[in-house]
Parts: sequence; structure tokens; C-alpha cells
Amino acid sequence: QVQLVESGGGLVQAGGSLRLSCAASGRTFSNVAMAWFRQASGKEREFVASISAGGGSTIYADSVKGRFTISRDNSKNTVYLQMNSLKPEDTAVYYCASGSSRSIGRAKSNYSNWGQGTQVTVSS
Repeated sequence: QVQLVESGGGLVQAGGSLRLSCAASGRTFSNVAMAWFRQASGKEREFVASISAGGGSTIYADSVKGRFTISRDNSKNTVYLQMNSLKPEDTAVYYCASGSSRSIGRAKSNYSNWGQGTQVTVSS
């Protein structure tokens, strides 16, 4: 299957910005939807953002809309998550995921392959 590797996480002060990258290895990257999820300590993994195969459609969680932007560069087999105006409640491990169908919906069941995650910590 497709292998996904996240990078770009780190420690940032509230109000700051980070850009996460997800590099994919495999021959099906351009054919599937991609998404970002996050999981805070003691919490369930939750949807953050998703993007269609061609990049023409996106969905955002209400908690990040207006602050985060998902994008993809299929020529580089890479998906990005630009995170601005970061808040302490954004602190979590962020995971990249590839779609299992043509859906870009919020449910985890729409995604069949997951990266290892990258830690984002936002200090107050």
C-alpha cells in the first residue's frame, strides 16, 4: 500500500504558524483523497481537513476553519497543512491519511492508510 510520512511538527507559541508535510510513496497518490487528523492526549482521533484527488474540493473541521489550509502537489506526491493562528488546543499528534473511496468525508472509515504522525505543541 501507499506509505505516508509526516514532517514539520514542533513547538510553537500561541498565535504562531507551522506547515506540515506528508510525503507519499506509491503509484496511486494522485487517484485518492487525502486528509489530516489529529489526536490529543487522552482524546479520540479527530478530523482536521481533507482534499479531493485533484485538489478541487476541501473540507475543514469547524475548529480550524479560517486558520488552517490543506493543499496538495500531486507532481511531488505531497500533501500540506498550513496552520496559522495556532492555539494551545491545537496541540496534538497530527496524522496524514489516504482515502479508501472517492469520498472526502470526515469519518475515519473513508481513509485506509495512515502515517506515523508528527507532534505539534502550542504553548500558551
